[in-house]
Amino acid sequence: MSEPYTVVGGGAIGGTLAFHLARAGHPVRIVDTDAAHVAAIRRRGLVLRGPGGDACVPMEACSPEEAPAVLGRVLLAVKAQATEQVLPWLAPRLAQDGFVVSLQNGLNEQAIAAAVGTERTVGAFVNLFADVVEPGVVQDGGAGALVVGEPDGRITPRVERIVADLQAWGPAKATANVEGFLWSKLGFGAMLATTALADAPMADLIDRHRPLMHAITAEVLAAAGDRVLEPFDQFDPGAYLPSASSAEREAATDRLVAWLRTQPKDRSGIWRDIAVRRRPVEVHHHYRPVLALGGVPLLTAVLALLRDVESGRRLMSEDHLTELERML
Repeated sequence: MSEPYTVVGGGAIGGTLAFHLARAGHPVRIVDTDAAHVAAIRRRGLVLRGPGGDACVPMEACSPEEAPAVLGRVLLAVKAQATEQVLPWLAPRLAQDGFVVSLQNGLNEQAIAAAVGTERTVGAFVNLFADVVEPGVVQDGGAGALVVGEPDGRITPRVERIVADLQAWGPAKATANVEGFLWSKLGFGAMLATTALADAPMADLIDRHRPLMHAITAEVLAAAGDRVLEPFDQFDPGAYLPSASSAEREAATDRLVAWLRTQPKDRSGIWRDIAVRRRPVEVHHHYRPVLALGGVPLLTAVLALLRDVESGRRLMSEDHLTELERML
């Protein structure tokens, strides 16, 4: 039997990928701090809930304290803000010839490499639509993009092996520019963060507030500097750069909104963390590198409003988007 994949963080992203890997016959274990989630997986397996009903696959699951002393192939899928807490636990356990794949939102590869070494760090970009809806159950909210690559741009045999295995989930691909995908996701993510200020479908809010969405996306992508930004799914980062015409932006947003309306999941994970899970959102961590560069007043204002909403000082309301539009 091949060496198992250890999925650290069995939530929306980690749980979805773990399910498909295990169903394809790969040995998989989930390590998660949620005791109820771990217990449910141990008792009945991991359930993936989709339009056609529930599917279940048996799988090993444990808490961090119960995890093996040595881990080889690690898929890291914890929330971005938990990365710094999990690395001191993970680094001593990682086998000398092991590696960590960052299947997370944000720019986490540098922190991972500082803890385990650049030679044991693999970059990835993931745009999955899923939610944990109860212990041991992940709701499939529609497919997105997934690419894997070495942070230095190489496509190595281990990248090709990881991609081949992850095709059990769907159209995973290798890339020589994982950083370009991650920065593009930060631009798209700025739209999603803005929609989380209101309790309405993402597509509708983006459609109704196009000038605001265009402006905040352009603000974030400008911080990418001379990096080559990669399109994914129906998000075209080039359409939101200053060199693009207004017609190109409108057409790109038409395509994006139409695609979002085809997804079963109509609200972002950011919205869900606030409205359902009642926990802090991870976007504050995602945008630290962007905020550090300065010159992002809209992003700064969105994140401040999100702090007010997640703390209960303000209620979700589309009025927040109207308030932001006064800054344009």
